[in-house]
Amino acid sequence: MHFTDRAFESPTFLQGVYSQTDANSFFSGASRSSVIQCKPGGNCPSRLRGMTRQLSPLSVAEDSAAPILELQNRSPSGICRHSRVERQIRSGEGTQTHTESSSQEAEGQTRCQSCTSTFLKLIWRFLIILSVSSSWVGTTQFVKITYETFDCPFFMTWFSTNWNIMVFPIYYSGHLATAQEKQSPIRKFRECSRIFGEDGLTLKLFLKRTAPFSILWTLTNYLYLLALKKLTATDVSALFCCNKAFVFLLSWIVLKDRFMGARIVAAIMAITGIVMMAYADGFQGDSIIGVAYAVGSASTSALYKVLFKMFLGSPNFGEAAHFVSTLGFFNLIFISVTPIILYFTKVEYWSPFSAVPWGYLCGVAGLWLAFNILVNVGVVLTYPILISIGTVLSVPGNAAVDLLKHKMIFSVVRLGATIIICIGFLLMLLPEEWDEITLRFINSLKEKKSEDHADDITDSSIHTRSRSRANGTVSIPLA
Repeated sequence: MHFTDRAFESPTFLQGVYSQTDANSFFSGASRSSVIQCKPGGNCPSRLRGMTRQLSPLSVAEDSAAPILELQNRSPSGICRHSRVERQIRSGEGTQTHTESSSQEAEGQTRCQSCTSTFLKLIWRFLIILSVSSSWVGTTQFVKITYETFDCPFFMTWFSTNWNIMVFPIYYSGHLATAQEKQSPIRKFRECSRIFGEDGLTLKLFLKRTAPFSILWTLTNYLYLLALKKLTATDVSALFCCNKAFVFLLSWIVLKDRFMGARIVAAIMAITGIVMMAYADGFQGDSIIGVAYAVGSASTSALYKVLFKMFLGSPNFGEAAHFVSTLGFFNLIFISVTPIILYFTKVEYWSPFSAVPWGYLCGVAGLWLAFNILVNVGVVLTYPILISIGTVLSVPGNAAVDLLKHKMIFSVVRLGATIIICIGFLLMLLPEEWDEITLRFINSLKEKKSEDHADDITDSSIHTRSRSRANGTVSIPLA
């Protein structure tokens, strides 16, 4: 914020320059605006009195309101003028007015730029949340549509995971478009390979680090797709949100993270929601199997995240993109044998080959790829909490689609379980110092309230004293 020095704007400043210390020698007469004229070569009365300021019988307040000093001086022609002093005063006032207007314009431009920047940030964060939620809802709904003509969940998982190979090329394209110092693909690849260690990506590290994460990745997605065969998209997306509670429990046990009572409550709420979801159909049939698949998917996802943090730490966007692409290569090389085995054993068999809905499969894979990229980009460019909010918003998004398109009717038990799980998920988003932050916020409110109360008391006492003085009395506050 810019502050404008307004000390020279007060009209009493000019009166201070010409104080009353020189009043006897400079100021006398009867008229305020008179000009003394002298004959050329004659004795001017100003020699005897010097410069004269004509005082009027105005009050002090009126004199302060009209402070233009008319100093009388004798020119070479014998005429006493004050135009030079007035010109200097007017010039100073013009410069001061120009400076003040320039400062106000600069302050206005700064405020406008600040408001515009804040608005653009809010729009960007809203778009990130909306994109994450929309991509996850689209993936889930495309899977449900694909199941109508193609019932091969593992092949869909394998096909979609292969698309992860494109994550690093997409990242490098963004690097070429935005970076000032552009690097070659090999140099950038080696730089991002540091996520595996100082030696970069070797065959040993490729098998040692990539294999367990690739298996967990495949299990997470495969169990999620199996759950979608048994339950609605709303139920599966709500149950998958329990992975946040499982991450906390595993981090507390394995990584020795800080214990938080609020997150324990959130974990209990997640477990309660799971039980209620399984109880909705009486712990029998496809419902209990679907709940087991969804909870298994959430569990493997939590284990993936905890192990990733334990062994790989917190990589930047380039390193994360490199790792996801490496998972895609591992899936293409080593996991490709699994769908072949499932095909020949007729566990996942399709015939003829032209009956495969490649359009829907590409839609699922593309939306899944977009979700993974948005998660990695969003964590780097904005707050991770926004990604979590976008994930939990997929629950009402899927519910809206199920209600409007598929005409689903939600039971009270399922609706209650979904709400409880979502509330528990939101409790997980509380920061670790949420209790200290809350206490500081409450204390600041109390201090502000006490200061406002003290200011009100001070203003009322000043008003009382001024009113007493106007009535001719003086109020003396008692100790």
